[in-house]
Amino acid sequence: MTPPTARDEQFDRAHLTEISASGNSLRAELRELWAYRDLLVLLIQRDVSIRYKQSAVGIGWAILQPLLTTLIFTVVFGNFAKLPSEGYPYALYTMCALVPWTFFARALTGASGSIVGSANMVTKVYFPRLVLPISKTVSGLVDFVVAFVMLIVLLAIYRVTPSLGLLMLPVFILLALATALGIGLWLTALNVKYRDIGLLVPFLTQIWMYVSPIAYSSQIVPQKYLWLYSLNPIYGVVEGFRWALLGKAAPDMGPLALSCGVVVLMLMSGIWFFRRTEREFADNI
Repeated sequence: MTPPTARDEQFDRAHLTEISASGNSLRAELRELWAYRDLLVLLIQRDVSIRYKQSAVGIGWAILQPLLTTLIFTVVFGNFAKLPSEGYPYALYTMCALVPWTFFARALTGASGSIVGSANMVTKVYFPRLVLPISKTVSGLVDFVVAFVMLIVLLAIYRVTPSLGLLMLPVFILLALATALGIGLWLTALNVKYRDIGLLVPFLTQIWMYVSPIAYSSQIVPQKYLWLYSLNPIYGVVEGFRWALLGKAAPDMGPLALSCGVVVLMLMSGIWFFRRTEREFADNI
């Protein structure tokens, strides 16, 4: 084999193409995300199709999970423990919280494993890594829509008419999405280096559900501890959904604003941490 000459090396350097990010700023990252929007749509479609591939029940799992959980909670906490539900049917009261919670839990689980689960893509080709956790988070909206239709049917059965607060429901849906994405960005970046995170997430979501006002009303929390309790970012989502759908009194704006502030902080810090560590993903995987 003939060794390369100086002319050959000069030719290689002149025709070398380097594929990398277009810039380090967040604005450049957003431009890249828009440029790769077709890839984002493709990944969302893939996630939705794979989730129920060769499944006998299919999309029905989006209904069965919150429905069966509501049934168990109604029997144990509604009938046996007699937890208050602010005058509303306990099953309906719980379902209004379980539908956004189920979306949040699935989106968080998917986003937290998005980088490790796509190791082949990350190590072989360049694309904005944010595409992966975003696709996992947004794909959960399909299940959410199916479960939400069931919730509307349940509202009709109990003859509960939502108030004008229903117009604010898209805000709380975006809040749930931002919560899952913000925390998911932290977890998926950490999961690349510490695989224990993949084992921690299911346990974390299980515990998180019981420290959130899902099976019970936040009114049972002593008022002096409510500000601490509202640091839970999912608090604002659950309270917002119940207010929008049940027509109950508007939630206390102080704790709600605090919960929303935590969501914004988690999202912004998650984006910062993810972008700070994404250059090492390919090496660590």
